[in-house]
Amino acid sequence: MSSRPTSPGTVPRVTAREVAEAAGVSISAVSRTFTEGASVSARTRDRVLLAANALGYRPNQLARSLMTGRTQLVGLVSNHFANPAFMEVFDLFTRELQARGLRPLLANLGEDEDGSAALDMLRQYNVDAVLIATSAPPAGFGASCRAAGLPAMHVFGRAGRASPLPVATVDNVAAGQRVAEAMRRRGLRRLAFLGGSAHDAATIDRGRGFAETAGRLLRETLHAGNYTHEHGRLAMHTLLDRDDTIDGVFCGDDVLALGAMDACRERGVAVPGAVSIVGFDDMPLASWSSYSLTTMRQPIRDMVLYAIERIVVWMNDPAAIPRSRLFPCELVVRGSLR
Repeated sequence: MSSRPTSPGTVPRVTAREVAEAAGVSISAVSRTFTEGASVSARTRDRVLLAANALGYRPNQLARSLMTGRTQLVGLVSNHFANPAFMEVFDLFTRELQARGLRPLLANLGEDEDGSAALDMLRQYNVDAVLIATSAPPAGFGASCRAAGLPAMHVFGRAGRASPLPVATVDNVAAGQRVAEAMRRRGLRRLAFLGGSAHDAATIDRGRGFAETAGRLLRETLHAGNYTHEHGRLAMHTLLDRDDTIDGVFCGDDVLALGAMDACRERGVAVPGAVSIVGFDDMPLASWSSYSLTTMRQPIRDMVLYAIERIVVWMNDPAAIPRSRLFPCELVVRGSLR
């Protein structure tokens, strides 16, 4: 076994040469063992893996990427990093990618108006695929990913022929319709919709479905601008200033809904006694007793897992372009809906 100088207190990195010496094989045999699809006999593979496990060897991913042209990097692109509801999304993406031997590379679209900076970074790092996790990416961003030759899927996007990418999402129009129907069945007659950005596809579709079923019962539609607690709180104050007889408010997501509930508390407006509030997502905070928020639950885990499974297949087979898939929502009734 060769000896290498190390700094005090550091653990020396085991090399492929040391594994080869321990297994009695060539260095190229070690490389083939850890290269997917490479030719190596079962006996040689077993000897290499036994020696590698005994020595604690881990292949150098950078070196492998130079040999194979594959980085095992998957770009995770979003503009919702400040939204608590998306913490579950990011946790699932990173854990599931790592479990498959892939590495996430995060790209924040927050201040990137056209997405060009994010796309440049993804190309500079030579990512193998892209997962877009936002309902409001910059216009043309998905098409730019495809033009760059990147396998890409859009989670929380809008399905349809106009989408340049396969999408894993829910039927937001149908979800809005269900909320309006639930409010009508409970005798609510002066309804309002409080959405995020007026350019956000999810907000547009949820609001459209809600309006279609609410009909003449819909008195107000207001876009808060961003999916934040403060935007929801201020927008709810504006709604109540405009019409304090509103008795049912459907919010475009849970963060807006929690802000709206806190605005009602500030004004002494009882929820659900005076006004019922319904959110969207079913983030963990929604079930806390201090809110007990009625909400439309998105099957976030199912959507994320579907996107990852499909993108992995696509990475390995350029012809295996995934199909878009719509997932069902569920109305979770809690204390904020009378």
